[in-house]
Amino acid sequence: MMSKKKKEALQKMLIEKKREIWNEVKQKLFQQLGKDYKSELDTALDEGDKALTDLAEETGLSLIDLRKDTLEKIDHALEKLEQGTYGICEDCGTEISDQRLKAVPFAIYCIECKQKQEELEQIERERERFGVPSPHEIGEEPL
Repeated sequence: MMSKKKKEALQKMLIEKKREIWNEVKQKLFQQLGKDYKSELDTALDEGDKALTDLAEETGLSLIDLRKDTLEKIDHALEKLEQGTYGICEDCGTEISDQRLKAVPFAIYCIECKQKQEELEQIERERERFGVPSPHEIGEEPL
């Protein structure tokens, strides 16, 4: 079981990382939209993440460019921290190494499972590149 002090430190670090990303998003919006949106954006930040997300969508900016995936991963890590499952691989159920969590504090897979996932994603990209149907597309069970 994680100590209260360690849990609080992790929570603080994840929230700070989220804040850094939102500041990066804010800076990017300023660069792309100009100063006219400054007061609207400041208001959005005061009212929370959802308002900024809505503003970004309204202005036609892709949330992918605004680090949406990382923000979602941080939110998920914060949820896992509250549930007491932070640091547990979502695939195999083993503990994620401290070294990996220091490098990627919102990691949800141990290094072995992450490598397997990346290998499968590479195979899928190659399959799509060459137009080869996946086993489930032709009614077969995957290996």
